[in-house]
Amino acid sequence: MPEVVLAEGTLTSCTFLDDVEAVAVAVGSPVDGDDELQPRAGTVDASLLYGIDLAELAERAAFSGAAGTTHTIDLPRVHVGSAASLPWAGLPHRIVFVGVGRETTSDLRRAGAALARAARGLGRVLTPLAATPHGSATRAFVEGYLLGAYVPVKLSAEAPADGPARELVLIGDGDQSALDSAVQSAWATWLVRDLATVPSNIKSPEWFADRAVDLATAEGLTTTVLDVPALEAQGFGGILAVGRGSSRPPRLVTVTYAPVDGGSGQHVVVVGKGITYDTGGLSIKPREAMVPMKTDMAGAAVALAAVLGASRSGSPHSVTAVLPLAENHVGAGSYRPGDVLRLFGGTTVEIANTDAEGRLVLADALAFADATLDPDVLVDVATLTGAASVGLGRGHAALFSADDALVAALEAAGRETGEPVWHMPLVEDYAPAVASTVADLRHVPADPPGGGAVTAALFLRSFVGERRWVHLDIAGPSRAAARKHEVSAGATGYGARLVLRLLETLD
Repeated sequence: MPEVVLAEGTLTSCTFLDDVEAVAVAVGSPVDGDDELQPRAGTVDASLLYGIDLAELAERAAFSGAAGTTHTIDLPRVHVGSAASLPWAGLPHRIVFVGVGRETTSDLRRAGAALARAARGLGRVLTPLAATPHGSATRAFVEGYLLGAYVPVKLSAEAPADGPARELVLIGDGDQSALDSAVQSAWATWLVRDLATVPSNIKSPEWFADRAVDLATAEGLTTTVLDVPALEAQGFGGILAVGRGSSRPPRLVTVTYAPVDGGSGQHVVVVGKGITYDTGGLSIKPREAMVPMKTDMAGAAVALAAVLGASRSGSPHSVTAVLPLAENHVGAGSYRPGDVLRLFGGTTVEIANTDAEGRLVLADALAFADATLDPDVLVDVATLTGAASVGLGRGHAALFSADDALVAALEAAGRETGEPVWHMPLVEDYAPAVASTVADLRHVPADPPGGGAVTAALFLRSFVGERRWVHLDIAGPSRAAARKHEVSAGATGYGARLVLRLLETLD
């Protein structure tokens, strides 16, 4: 990631402008009853520094000031036919107008992302934008900048495109703790995007497990990895069945962070669906639906990013990530519709659709967490159902929980991070739909009442005991067809900032 630093002072008092390649200044949208752009304090300071009215230049360029827009001006270096010096001699010749709209947190996050893209290929960029004592403004802008600066994993012989600016300097009276939190959150999102983007011919369950152990070890965290014999010995029937059709066997990984001083917080366990590729199994997907399935392990990536982020930020809460990892392929050992599986803890499950494999690996992992990890809060994150994305689109995750306090905390976290959730009902009248005549449960309803995301959540609820539990179905927002503001095309990294923010605010 590019570096972001704070520097005290103002543009007019800055002493290192000779090392700066561009100055970015903020312009807001017109307010009600006024058609003029709203230059911010930094724009006024820059006008004094350069000896020109930058707000007028923005007006002449028909710059709207809308959040997430930019306009770049390269000032001339010399007068044509004159030896007279220009008022901006010795100053950076590139000025970037950044639209901040009404300066809401969403507007500032979009502004940061827009500046990151406008500054690609540069060295040091200086801005007074969002370097204020208001931590929420600094955090939103820096998060947006770092998310917009993301460079996706690319396996190509072509020369890489321009990367992000080497350094962004926020000049003013900024909030260092807010900046640090933004950097940690963006780092976690980059990690999820990177892991989800790796092609599945590389990203086997074993590869993912090794990567998780490497990252955790670098942080000094405790890890365990269960291979097939260990999974068989402990009765993880769901993970084993899903992974049986692949030549690359499944794994179950746990990564644990504990505060150095023992902490006074809670134990939060985050379970993430880790299907490293999903063909649908014998209930095979259409070809087009398989194309993005390398990202079907995004939930596991979020869980891993959460425990690493908790460690890096020194969270007072203990955090354990549980990563059930498998490939859902077609092979001689594939599990079948009509099979009955015995999951961890002994619950039997009738299989109806092998393309509903995510809830099986999650059920194993949730039952394991409930029985052996004693969590105070149990969260699962999964690209689980198409029904969630049909109902809520690509912008919101579906949130299921009967715990009002956790629901409120996650809704607030979604507003603050720009990763919104929508609270969905656990409809008790639908519970009979996951009953079976030959097993304890049927994982896909025989006579669906509709609400596929709801019945999936009701199935998972059977494996969490009496724990405080949250289910996040991120099937919609985990992937994007095109880049938009701070959201990248392809794997978006959705959920990492949401869960980390929950950890920050959890009592």
